[in-house]
Amino acid sequence: MQQTTLRIIGQTTRQQLCRSFSTTRVGTMSHIGGLPIKYTNEVKIEHLPTAFSAIDSRFFDKTTLKVTGPLGERTMPIEPFVSLEFVQPNGQADSAETQLLVSVGNSAERKQRQMWGTTRACINNCVIGVTEGFSATLRFVGVGYRAAIENGQLALRLGYSHPINLEIPEGLKVSVPTPTRVLISGIDLQQVKLFAAKVRKWKKPEPYNQKGIFVDDETI
Repeated sequence: MQQTTLRIIGQTTRQQLCRSFSTTRVGTMSHIGGLPIKYTNEVKIEHLPTAFSAIDSRFFDKTTLKVTGPLGERTMPIEPFVSLEFVQPNGQADSAETQLLVSVGNSAERKQRQMWGTTRACINNCVIGVTEGFSATLRFVGVGYRAAIENGQLALRLGYSHPINLEIPEGLKVSVPTPTRVLISGIDLQQVKLFAAKVRKWKKPEPYNQKGIFVDDETI
């Protein structure tokens, strides 16, 4: 009798614990998406009604956002459920700073809630890219490891029997201030980090010998 009672109590407790955890979200506000994007008059942001791509069917229903600044121009697709609002601080039309607010049609929907913060982060990266730019520094650690710019390509010497020549992507600037250090810069954060990862894969850092190609402040 006592064992039966304990078994019933155990089952009841487990049911109560299961009911106490819910997958329903409390509130649908995006912490990142709700932050305003601030930029100065040297940056021009245009939300164009034209499709982002006339060839790729994935972008037929997406509009185009164009961000222009001192360092160049960036474009990105905007989902149809994303709304952009340009606000002048304190209602002053001649203010030196403008704020861009990003919102979605239905924040309770999972996809819209996910794209809310993602869209805001991508737009902010575009603004930073055309004003300050992005950079990545590669450090070559190892005997004989070095790099150089030869015939417009990045030549790597990493102990193989032949040098490795990599084409520099369009829109990126690559310099070699010292043979063991490579500086990659550009207005597109994704392209900068992607090319840095492409170089790094030829000699990934070793956890024991501490040799290889390190990106920025990377440690093993």
